[in-house]
Amino acid sequence: MKVEEIIKKLNLKVLGGENGLNNEVTGGYTSDLLSDVMGNIDDGQIWITLQTHKNVMAVASLRDVPAIVLVRGYQPDADMLEKANEDGIPVLTTEMGAFEVTGKIYQLING
Repeated sequence: MKVEEIIKKLNLKVLGGENGLNNEVTGGYTSDLLSDVMGNIDDGQIWITLQTHKNVMAVASLRDVPAIVLVRGYQPDADMLEKANEDGIPVLTTEMGAFEVTGKIYQLING
């Protein structure tokens, strides 16, 4: 499933990294601990978090994350958005909490 399909189906807002809207999503991972994500997320998994700083983008680039979803309306720092635009990794936001958006993404990907 493409990032742009998830955006449309869940009414997510794109904040940056628009060049990556055609990235392929194969699964998802929900965590706010960078070391956990770095050690456990698989390439192609969308990352659901409330972290909003540029170190998120470093981990996302390292692990080939197709997009990042910020929960509860969180907004990224300016340097996070700058890096998202450089790397083509979409940063999305939703008013949903992590539990709800994770479940909805799971349902979309796994039918």
